[in-house]
Amino acid sequence: MDNIIEVLELTKRFGDFAAVDNISFTVKPGEIFAFLGPNGAGKSTTIKMLTTLLASTSGSVRLNGYNPVNSPGLVRRSFGIVFQDPSLDDELTAWENMEFHGVLYGVEKKLRRRRIEELMNFVELWDRRKSLVKQFSGGMKRRLEIARGLLHHPKVMFLDEPTLGLDPQTRNSMWTYLQKLNKEEGVTVFFTTHYMEEAAKIAQRIAIIDHGRIIAIGKLEELLGETQTTSLEEAFLKLTGSTIRDEEAGAADQMRMRHQVWRGRR
Repeated sequence: MDNIIEVLELTKRFGDFAAVDNISFTVKPGEIFAFLGPNGAGKSTTIKMLTTLLASTSGSVRLNGYNPVNSPGLVRRSFGIVFQDPSLDDELTAWENMEFHGVLYGVEKKLRRRRIEELMNFVELWDRRKSLVKQFSGGMKRRLEIARGLLHHPKVMFLDEPTLGLDPQTRNSMWTYLQKLNKEEGVTVFFTTHYMEEAAKIAQRIAIIDHGRIIAIGKLEELLGETQTTSLEEAFLKLTGSTIRDEEAGAADQMRMRHQVWRGRR
């Protein structure tokens, strides 16, 4: 397979607002791909369309050769995901969170148990398997979410701001796990981040999206050459501008989209 992800002229509109506006890109199997953009640029909307959580307005997507619209079940089995917001059950143990996920994905019991032990050792949480997740630190929860997302042997791992709020030591440790996983199991990694140095260090290719459109894509050195800058942060600011995009602006865009959807249903 030439590309594990193929996106062609993908668009998502909420009323007259284009959250994602006619974007096209590909990701190769085993690639580590960063998707960058200011708040409200369209990153999360794109990921939701790639992972069957949101239907597109137009355009097409292929993930592991499958169409999310026609074959949502096969697409879901092809990826794991770590959301920006925590998604573990705090009232269950680490083991129980893993076991529940494996059952949902239909992983055969013997294989499931072996895989759980293997992955929890991989993220150095096996000794804490009987501990309630509410007792875990933020970094430990992130590591468990990564292990859980890998339980069913996905081809692609999506990570939406996976290191947000983590200390530098934990961020570094988490990426060490992911790079090892990428190398040893060939898992494609597709991530978003606000840490420019993280994207520059980890990603093999980078796409920058702003106002719903991809405005640049390529290897780090290609982006630096295109913008005549010396760092990814400088290139990012040159491409997207230096105007502050705060959380309130992103929230306003979300409210606008929701209002337009509601108005269209009246």
